[in-house]
Amino acid sequence: MNRHWGTLLAAAVAFSTPSAAPAQTSPGSPAMAVTYLEVVPSAEAETARLLREVAAASRKEAGNLRFEVLQRIERPAHFAVIEAWADSKAFESHGGNAATKTFRDKLKPLQIGPYDERPNVALSLGAIEAAGSKGAIYVLSHVDVPGTYRDETSPRLQKLAEDGRKAAERFEVWYQGNRTNHFTVVEIWKTEAALQTHLAAAGTRELREWIGPKLGALYDDRRYKNLE
Repeated sequence: MNRHWGTLLAAAVAFSTPSAAPAQTSPGSPAMAVTYLEVVPSAEAETARLLREVAAASRKEAGNLRFEVLQRIERPAHFAVIEAWADSKAFESHGGNAATKTFRDKLKPLQIGPYDERPNVALSLGAIEAAGSKGAIYVLSHVDVPGTYRDETSPRLQKLAEDGRKAAERFEVWYQGNRTNHFTVVEIWKTEAALQTHLAAAGTRELREWIGPKLGALYDDRRYKNLE
């Protein structure tokens, strides 16, 4: 994915319609990103080691607010990185530094698919620097709707996040600045029981029922564990 944050933020402003009422963005707003990785199964341990190394280095960089490295529970050869930076300048600086480049060079021969990095704009955030507790369940979901449903979807996902934060350790909604109808939902649940309670809640079921016919695929919620 590209790092052209000027284009991304311009798209974010275009997205700010009265009906959608998303969070306002500016050059000083937090820069969010999610990256997906798939490696050969024999490289799972090596990939986890590389991710821990780059996470430790990245957290020392100026402007880093959060850098978490995850491994998918159901498919352990799948990994994800979720990041928050003080602004787009800090994010872009991270992408060009030596530690990041070394990490990507070492990772490349292990990968099956591309380094799928997706810069995002925050729509609904809680405590930006909060980290998940040890053993917590991370859930990353993509909600990609046709552009005609973008403005209807945005406030519904905002409400889902606001309600979810009453019980979750984290519940956020982001959207891609260059594709504003593509949303990412980031959740952290302390226990499986807490997650199941959320899934059974009336508001969650109502949202899933409403949005299901508008999606081009199944509701794509993936569960991860923190590697640290």
